[in-house]
Amino acid sequence: MTMDSIEKLNTAIAMIEEARGVPLSASCVVHRGEMLEILQSARDFLPVDFLSAEAILQDRDRIIDEGRNSAEAMIATTREDVSRMIEQTSIVQAARDEAQRILDDARAVVEDERREVEAYIDARLATLEVILNKTLDAVARGRERLEGAGDNDVLSQLNSDR
Repeated sequence: MTMDSIEKLNTAIAMIEEARGVPLSASCVVHRGEMLEILQSARDFLPVDFLSAEAILQDRDRIIDEGRNSAEAMIATTREDVSRMIEQTSIVQAARDEAQRILDDARAVVEDERREVEAYIDARLATLEVILNKTLDAVARGRERLEGAGDNDVLSQLNSDR
C-alpha cells in the first residue's frame, strides 16, 4: 500500500511513541533501518505532495478569483438592470405625467374655444335677430302700406266717381 508523506511521518511518530524506552533516559530504541526507510519514503513523497498542494492552492485561488469576478460581473449587471428599470419607470412616469399635462392643456384650450365659438355664434344670432326684427318691421310696414294703398285707390276711385 502506497502512503503519502503525511502518512509516512505519522507512522514514524507512532513507531517512536511505541518504541521501547532506555531506562533512566528520555531516549528510546527504534529500528534504524525501518525508521530511515519510512523517513526517506516520506521525503520522496514530499515534492509530489507539495506540487499537488500547490496545484490545489492555485486551483483554489483561480476558482475564488473566477467566483469573485463572476459575482462582481453579476452584481454590476444587476445594478445596471435595476438602474435601467428605475430609469424606465421614471421615464414612463414622466411620459404619463406629460401626457396628462397635454390632455389637461388640450381640454382647457377646447373649453376656451368652445366658449369663444358660443359667444361668437350668440353675437351673430343677436345681430341676425336684430336684422330679422327690422326686416319683419319693414315687411309689416310694407303690408300696411299695401293695405293702405288699396284703400287709397278705392278712395281715389270714389273721388273720381263723384
